[in-house]
Amino acid sequence: MLIIRPIRASDYDALYSIAVESGHGFTSLPVNEELLRSKIARAEASFTKQIDKPFDEGYLMVLEDTKTNEVVGTCGVEAAVGMQDAFYHYRLGTEVYHSSQIAVRNEVETLTLCHDYTGAAEVCTLFLKEAYRKGHNGRMLSRSRFLLLAQHPHRFGETVIAEMRGVSDEHGDSPFYEWLQYHFLGIDFVEADYLSGLGKKAFMAEMMPRNPVYVCMLPKKAQKVIGEVHKNTKPALRLLQAEGFKFRNYVDIFDGGPTVECALSDIRSVKKSRLLTVSIGRMPHADHHFIISNTSLADYRASAAKLLVSDEHDNVVLSPEIAAGLLVGEGEQIRVLAM
Repeated sequence: MLIIRPIRASDYDALYSIAVESGHGFTSLPVNEELLRSKIARAEASFTKQIDKPFDEGYLMVLEDTKTNEVVGTCGVEAAVGMQDAFYHYRLGTEVYHSSQIAVRNEVETLTLCHDYTGAAEVCTLFLKEAYRKGHNGRMLSRSRFLLLAQHPHRFGETVIAEMRGVSDEHGDSPFYEWLQYHFLGIDFVEADYLSGLGKKAFMAEMMPRNPVYVCMLPKKAQKVIGEVHKNTKPALRLLQAEGFKFRNYVDIFDGGPTVECALSDIRSVKKSRLLTVSIGRMPHADHHFIISNTSLADYRASAAKLLVSDEHDNVVLSPEIAAGLLVGEGEQIRVLAM
C-alpha cells in the first residue's frame, strides 16, 4: 500500500536521496544537509501549529511503500510564499510605442521583476522515484495535495500557484539564464539556482536588472524558452491545467519557466472532493479509482483505492487494511476524489 503522510526527522536519508536523484532545476530540494533538515523540522512544526491565518508554514509530505517501508516520493504545499523571504518573478508585459507623425506603431514585450505572488499558496516539491512512475501513482501524489487544501483551506493563501521547471539541458544549463549570467550575475545557473534554494537571495536584489527588460533584445534562444517547460515537467503541467491552473504571464527569473495559478476554491479537485462516513468491512467490488484522505492535519494520510461510491449515499466501506493505513475508524469521515 502506498501512503502519503507528513515527513518526519527519520526520513532525512530518504529525502537526501530524492534531492540527489531530482537533479538540477529542482530548487526546492537542494543537496544540502542543513537545509533539508531545516525543511523537515519546519514541516513537523507546521503540521502541529495553531494558526489564525497562513504565514510561512510549509507542509512537506512523503509517499511511503508500506510493504518495504521505503520512501519513494515527495510533495508539498507552501502556505503563503514571500512572507519571510522575497519571492521573485518576472512579469511579462507589453509596452506600446506609437507615432502618428511617422505612422508607426510597435508593441514590445517586457520582463519586469516583481513580487506579485506574495501571500499565495504554492504546490511544490513534487517528485516520484522512477520505479514508481506507473499506474496512477503520479496522479495520486500530485492531486493528494488538493485534498489537504480542501480540508484545511484557512491554512493557505486564497490563490494557489505552481512554478514549472523551465528549459535546461542535461548539464543543467538554461538558455534563458545565459544572458543574465553574462550581463548581470556572473555566476552559472546551477550555482544561482542552488543559492536560491538555500534561501540566500540577497544577490538577486543586488544584481538583477532593476528596469524592465525588452524581450526583443534577448538572444533568440532565450526568447524561445520564455514560458516553456522542461520536457520532464510537461505531464505535471497537464495535470495542473486539468485542475484549472492557468498561465498569467509570470515566469521564473532564472530559467524562464511558467508559473501557473488558480483560486483555491476554483481548483477542480477541491470542488469535486466529498466527505463520506466510513464503515469498516468487506469492500464491495468496484471498478473506479479514488484518491482518499483522512480529515486530520498532524496525522494526515492519503492513498488510492478502488471504491464503490454512490451519489445518493454519504458513506463508504473500507477494508480494515485501508482504514488502518488512513488512521480512521468506524463512523469517522474521509475525503474522496475520483481519480
